[in-house]
Amino acid sequence: MKEEKIIFLGDQLMQGHDVVVKGEEVKIDAESYYKISNYDAMRPFFMSIVSNSNHWMFLSSTGGLSAGRKNSEFALFPYYTDDKITESAEFTGSKTICLVERGNKVSLWEPFSSKYDGVYKVSRNLYKNAYGNKIRFEEINHDLDLSFTYDWNSSDKYGYVRKSELTNLGTDAVRVRFADGLQNLMPYGVETALQQASSNLVDAYKKCELEKESGLGLFSLSAVIVDKAEPSEALRVNVAWSLDRPNSTKLLCSKQLDAFRKGAVPTQEVDIKAERGAYFVCDEVNLEAGASEAWSIVADVNKGPVEVADLMAALSDPQALKAELLADVQEGSQHLVELVAASDGLQLTNDRLLNIRHFANTMFNIMRGGIFDDNYNIEKADFDKYMAKANKEVYARTADLIDGLEDVFDLQTLKALAEATPDEDFKRLALEYLPLKFSRRHGDPSRPWNKFSINTRDEVSGEK
Repeated sequence: MKEEKIIFLGDQLMQGHDVVVKGEEVKIDAESYYKISNYDAMRPFFMSIVSNSNHWMFLSSTGGLSAGRKNSEFALFPYYTDDKITESAEFTGSKTICLVERGNKVSLWEPFSSKYDGVYKVSRNLYKNAYGNKIRFEEINHDLDLSFTYDWNSSDKYGYVRKSELTNLGTDAVRVRFADGLQNLMPYGVETALQQASSNLVDAYKKCELEKESGLGLFSLSAVIVDKAEPSEALRVNVAWSLDRPNSTKLLCSKQLDAFRKGAVPTQEVDIKAERGAYFVCDEVNLEAGASEAWSIVADVNKGPVEVADLMAALSDPQALKAELLADVQEGSQHLVELVAASDGLQLTNDRLLNIRHFANTMFNIMRGGIFDDNYNIEKADFDKYMAKANKEVYARTADLIDGLEDVFDLQTLKALAEATPDEDFKRLALEYLPLKFSRRHGDPSRPWNKFSINTRDEVSGEK
């Protein structure tokens, strides 16, 4: 059988991708990133995007992902094994569709989609920052002289932040209509086992609503899915909202995307039932040569009525909200560095890549084992909870002893107290106490038998 060198898609010559894969350190906004050029020439690979809080994100180089907070029961996107996540890129996570108008010609372009491989000559690059909490996907369309990037960041207060940017690399102005957003957003309250075994049933219960004035998307169940003859209201939601596209049309599912690909103008969706959730902003931009347009979509899980009302109030002043969001993202990065620094993870040698590798090794070590975040100082409230849980009888016998401690005391005080007490059980429990923070139960979609849980904050007080 003869090898064919030239292949056509209809009347168009099939375009090849760059196949030379290259890795290098680059700077983006004064921050160090590791860049993999032409990453799509590699086999798909899996990544974990970390945060200083309880976010978890497992992301494939195809763009498919699962993410949420605390554990898989609080998922923003469905939690599956890594093979299914890798294969889900076309219908889960980021999706962008562009109609590019130059002169009298309108071209359809879907960055990062495998549907149109060979139609355009493109280059795809992947960037991950040195701290491991930010990632960027970039596609450069050499035929249309456009580039599109999207970044994933996280905010302790607001959840996941996806920033998109469209840039005109050509010498002429261009008009672009686009639909950009997130697909397969989960409603709140779906257990992992239920989603994996009965996803079609879960779809039937899904309810997606839009608060038109604020542009806030609410994703919930029409009722809690229970196998009992009793009413069970779903009172909490997952949310999504956008910044910098105030006049855009919002979509809450993917039903109109095929029509948009064919040039139709989408109509805003306000109330969608029994469909997989999505949050798209549909708009158009006119880009002069070298110009860019950027916007953001933010999504989070597990919001109650008061939190939704607070978020709607914040969205009434988008510029102040944007400033607060960016500051929270930056603060999260700084806190992550402080956590790693507490375990001697900041190394300075003449080998930059070795420094980054040491930072990552230390970070994953403390994610498993935790840190002593205030040197050898101990919070009485934490020690009190530990004793109450470790042994109720011993706790009852020694309650006065614990009450006599300062609100914050050091390790030597605890050792002296343990040695002085005649209660051998208290002594044993006190000396076994480890005030570790930031650690979590390990697991990920490549090891689904391990059930991870990131219990970095108290559910009631919010304390670490």
